[in-house]
Amino acid sequence: MFTIKLLLFIVPLVISSRIDQDNSSFDSVSPEPKSRFAMLDDVKILANGLLQLGHGLKDFVHKTKGQINDIFQKLNIFDQSFYDLSLQTIEIKEEEKELRRTTYKLQVKNEEVKNMSLELNSKLESLLEEKILLQQKVKYLEEQLTNLIQNQPETPEHPEVTSLKTFVEKQDNSIKDLLQTVEEQYKQLNQQHSQIKEIENQLRMTNIQEPTEISLSSKPRAPRTTPFLQLNEIRNVKHDGIPADCTTIYNRGEHISGMYAIRPSNSQAFHVYCDVISGSPWTLIQHRIDGSQNFNETWENYKYGFGRLDGEFWLGLEKIYSIVKQSNYILRIELEDWKDNKHYIEYSFYLGNYETNYTLHVVKITGNVPNAIPENKDLVFSTWDHKAKGHFSCPESYSGGWWWHDECGENNLNGKYNKPRAKSKPERRRGLSWKSQNGKLYSIKSTKMLIHPTDSESFQ
Repeated sequence: MFTIKLLLFIVPLVISSRIDQDNSSFDSVSPEPKSRFAMLDDVKILANGLLQLGHGLKDFVHKTKGQINDIFQKLNIFDQSFYDLSLQTIEIKEEEKELRRTTYKLQVKNEEVKNMSLELNSKLESLLEEKILLQQKVKYLEEQLTNLIQNQPETPEHPEVTSLKTFVEKQDNSIKDLLQTVEEQYKQLNQQHSQIKEIENQLRMTNIQEPTEISLSSKPRAPRTTPFLQLNEIRNVKHDGIPADCTTIYNRGEHISGMYAIRPSNSQAFHVYCDVISGSPWTLIQHRIDGSQNFNETWENYKYGFGRLDGEFWLGLEKIYSIVKQSNYILRIELEDWKDNKHYIEYSFYLGNYETNYTLHVVKITGNVPNAIPENKDLVFSTWDHKAKGHFSCPESYSGGWWWHDECGENNLNGKYNKPRAKSKPERRRGLSWKSQNGKLYSIKSTKMLIHPTDSESFQ
């Protein structure tokens, strides 16, 4: 711009000097060579001005090109960001559709269970009416029988009375079975209702949030409710010959890790996973590897177990208690962080029964990771739907069931499974983590909880 202004200032001067020279030529005749040299000087000045103008225009063009390139790069970045945002929005819409389909299926199942419950109730009412009628008949027959006995003491009991008594006993047994079935159906109905409410809450949260906000935040995962461990329930089996624990199985010659049936003393038979490591058999009571199983389950599920023995699972507090009440056991916890570093810690422990809310006492024996479980204290197991009276309510802020004392520590191995990405502190403390008493926090990738009798050597 300065060059252009300079040129605009010089050109009029050149023109005016040219005009003055022309006017002076009329007054006095000057020599021809001097006029020629003056015109050459003017041309040189004009050419120099044009050259500077060209250089200025060239620099201006280069700057303009650079600015245009920057604008194009920013536009490309904006287009890519908008494209990624659209992809995330599509994924969220697909997840919302899947949630709606799941909700619809659960509603259909809920209706089926309701219909079955109504049918069972109607059958139960009819059976109760039949029972009343039969009881009246039996009472009448007993009165007649009493009269007959008084009149003829040596007369044997009438066959009709015997058959009626047998029939009534069978009816009573049938009614008891039906009552038990109805109770189980009601439990299933309650579980279905809670599942539907959770999914509806998730759908409401999904509909309220804007697509951009959802795509930039961590998306809530719909709870995956898994029924009780189907492999653990063994009915109508012959208990003779079923071993009491994994150690008995190992002593019989089975030295391969896998699923086996056991029957602790005074207990039902069920399946467990026996983990044979370094020549020692351990019973696996908890396993976390990839977050495929939701561990924010109810008290009932934590009591009887959930998940799959060949994947992620919780064996069940009642089954664990039936094993450890036979002898003194060691609790071993194996941890693996996201850098593939492996840690372990072993405790001698005592586990209470249902009446004590499965109270846990631990004392550290050995390990290569700092202790995070309070020693020599009453650690009471509780879940979001079952809090021990008089104890601190941790599961409202910490997902998953666990053993708690008078305060919540960041060592919940049944918490939410968090993948290795940036998380806020409240999110991490609700997740799968192990915080030692010296303050060091381990973000956990996988966990194992195993038990083993103390009369056998533990492995290092």
